[in-house]
Amino acid sequence: MFNLGMAEIVVICVIGLLLFGNRLPGVARSLGKSLLEFRKELNSD
Repeated sequence: MFNLGMAEIVVICVIGLLLFGNRLPGVARSLGKSLLEFRKELNSD
């Protein structure tokens, strides 16, 4: 896709963890709750 090798992907992941490491679990939790609510609303019709 972007012609990235494995080393570049690892570096990007490490930088992402350093920048968002403390907030990542909270973000993932809220995203999961949002998706669950969205699915409930779709199925309620």
